[in-house]
Amino acid sequence: MIECQNITKVYQRSGMETIALKGISFKIKEGEFIAIMGPSGSGKSTLMHILGALDTPTSGTYFLDKQDVSRLSDDELADVRRDKIGFVFQSYNLLPRATVLRNVALPLMYDNVPHFEREEKAKQALVASGLSEDRWNHLSNQLSGGQMQRVAIARALVNDPAIILADEPTGNLDTKTGEIVLDTFQRLNSEHGRTVILITHERYVAEHANRIIHIRDGEITEDEKNIKRRIANPNQL
Repeated sequence: MIECQNITKVYQRSGMETIALKGISFKIKEGEFIAIMGPSGSGKSTLMHILGALDTPTSGTYFLDKQDVSRLSDDELADVRRDKIGFVFQSYNLLPRATVLRNVALPLMYDNVPHFEREEKAKQALVASGLSEDRWNHLSNQLSGGQMQRVAIARALVNDPAIILADEPTGNLDTKTGEIVLDTFQRLNSEHGRTVILITHERYVAEHANRIIHIRDGEITEDEKNIKRRIANPNQL
């Protein structure tokens, strides 16, 4: 599904050159649950932007479903983001005075999907995210942090993307609530076959994935199969 070949990223600021990525290469198969882990300044956020078609590498190639994303125009990158990638961010990015259903259906409105179809797809996505039905007509600002993140997950699912890309999705949550959200990603991967890429700086978060790619100073330092994966608690889902 994903193949990165010798990806570099160099930033030029005020005549200064900063090398954020130094020849990154790896593959991700369809249906994998990957964590990309590294400290602040490691290059993981830069790599996330490239994987999410939010930026392009300075050199190297990035293939997504055999398409060379690293050579696309801005409009073509926007199409990739819309059609193939569902984003989940630390800050939720929900409309505070819109209902849960409206927040989840919003991406479909931009694609001119008919109202009935939008609502049905939003409901299916909410079921998959694990948010209870009695919250669907609440305003998003009436929800807890964990519930808002589940809404964000549902919104990421509504276009049926090939990849769920989650950037520090538990950063604003307490440990217990964060575990519930991470268990949701595990379930989407194990029961629904979703490809999940999780960006984090915390080991306990990365341990929910099946594979952990460690990045430091713009380079991959380790690519490990996680045999100690934390198992989701079915009572929390």
